[in-house]
Amino acid sequence: MQTVEQDYEKYVGQVAEPPRVARYAVNDAMIRNWVEAHDDFNPIYVDAEAARETGRDSVVCPPAMISTWIMAGYRRWRDVQRKRAEGVVEDFAYSRMLADLDREGFTSVVATNVEQDYHRELVPGDHITAHYTIESVSEVKRTDLGHGRFFTLYKRYEDQNGEVVAEERFRMLRFNPNTDKETR
Repeated sequence: MQTVEQDYEKYVGQVAEPPRVARYAVNDAMIRNWVEAHDDFNPIYVDAEAARETGRDSVVCPPAMISTWIMAGYRRWRDVQRKRAEGVVEDFAYSRMLADLDREGFTSVVATNVEQDYHRELVPGDHITAHYTIESVSEVKRTDLGHGRFFTLYKRYEDQNGEVVAEERFRMLRFNPNTDKETR
């Protein structure tokens, strides 16, 4: 295994990137699109009367939908990929860490797991902001996908009043897809 060893401990505990502020407030239309796409028939997500019958004031957002509110969109994804191809590193810890992983040969990514804790239900009108911190970066590991490093992003989701509504730990593996199959 040949890698260019980097000091990844320097990233642990750092703010990963600027806070992500939702482009849109939580809203009925997006909730309806989500539940239809997932064949979720829970009426408290789409029927205000059914939600009131359970003691809620209005429809609520499916909890697993939390990250969709702060997604940057396809335009930002294309911009990040263009910058990456040009070797541009943005001025925040997550971008610097990903550039180090690229230089180490770990250019492919797979999400490995996510843990979420919900503090309260989201309702239409809530406006979400996510704060990201790099929580951990592993030593080089041998996996069936190739050699790589696991890392965890801790995400704290807040509403428009700064109240924490959810917390998340999102783990990914950045790996070298060209690792010799004999050494995996």
